[in-house]
Amino acid sequence: MLKGHRHLLCFHDPTVAELTVFLSPDLLESPLPILIKGFSMSSNSKDSSQESASYAALGASSAKAGVLKAVGETDGARYFASPLPDVAGDPESAFFLHADGAGTKSIIAYLAFRESGSVLPFRYLAYDSMAMNLDDVACSGGVEGLFLSNTIGRNRAVIPDSAVAEIVTGYREYTEILATEGISVQLGGGETADMSDLVRTVVVDSTLCARIPRSQLVDTWRVTPGDVIVGFSSTGKSRYETQANSGIGSNGLTLARHVMLNSEYVIKYPEIVDPALSKDLAYRGSFKLSDTPAGLGMSVGEALLSPTRSYTPLIKVLLATLGDKIHSLIHCTGGGQAKAKRFGRGVRYEKNNLFPTPPIFSLIQSHGNIPWEEMYAVFNMGHRLEACVDPASVPQVIALGEQFGIAAQVVGRVTSSDTGNEVVISSPHGVFRYS
Repeated sequence: MLKGHRHLLCFHDPTVAELTVFLSPDLLESPLPILIKGFSMSSNSKDSSQESASYAALGASSAKAGVLKAVGETDGARYFASPLPDVAGDPESAFFLHADGAGTKSIIAYLAFRESGSVLPFRYLAYDSMAMNLDDVACSGGVEGLFLSNTIGRNRAVIPDSAVAEIVTGYREYTEILATEGISVQLGGGETADMSDLVRTVVVDSTLCARIPRSQLVDTWRVTPGDVIVGFSSTGKSRYETQANSGIGSNGLTLARHVMLNSEYVIKYPEIVDPALSKDLAYRGSFKLSDTPAGLGMSVGEALLSPTRSYTPLIKVLLATLGDKIHSLIHCTGGGQAKAKRFGRGVRYEKNNLFPTPPIFSLIQSHGNIPWEEMYAVFNMGHRLEACVDPASVPQVIALGEQFGIAAQVVGRVTSSDTGNEVVISSPHGVFRYS
């Protein structure tokens, strides 16, 4: 039954009463249940957890269930990013301190640099790091009083000083772009650490803080049955972008690069892969960065490196215009289209009118043979921001998105759930339930 048993990896956590089993993709057609970090996923079931087995086999977590458990976060969270007591002691103000980064997208920038000799790809990792922080905090209402510090960890043997300079330039440049859209971010410098014993290429992270009146917080407990879900496209070209965006953002790149890119890169640049990862799983794709598959509209490298779009300028206008009529704002990053499940109380997010699947995600799915239910639980699949609003506000919400050159549409509705929050996706590829 288990041919190729060398690809069966078992891990036992003594604090959990389950055995965690990771299977390589050539075994995923088996009906054998897969237990991942306390979740049960059957590969032929339409009732799946938020965790991706394909992602886990690569040594990463798609929805960070284990991390969330470690920090005590449960479903039904009230705010997208957690507000803290005010740093100045004002009970009427909320303070945010939030950390995020470009993730393993930095490896693709490194490959582009090594193949072309240009350090320019590193610049846009700063865009990614900023956007991932800004949009998380903005979804809770933090669109002012913004200060950012950056952290760069590098292997100095392969990442030159000129690459670091590009990253720093990227932070300054993106700050200027956002300022033209009414978003003021003060840069507080940062730290560059040479850590070749720890870092194989480069890590681009940042920390954002914000301070706002508590009356401006976006409380997801306002989400109620009858609300409409409006999605804002992750693709196309917004008015503050210089080129079309593939829509991939900065999550899911571990899975994307391994199923898309050719193994010749590992031979040329062994520093791009964990030596402990099975060769059958690492960089098993057919593409070079310069390839231009039909329908993608750009090269594979350009698609994977498309700078993460920040929706913060749009969010600021939405909140200023509609206030508490915006019942929730969800940044569909880790956990993809299933992420909404973590927010609100006793609600079912029924998504039955999603944007057409962008070409980059179709390529990842087909070349990696990734089950569609996992694709929706890893990637944004066409919209990376969604808002729950009352039906009467929908025309105004969509119009505001279009003002920014961001396509928007009703993607679903909210109903009640007696068994805890869940997301149900009805797509051309099947109906998938995340609970």
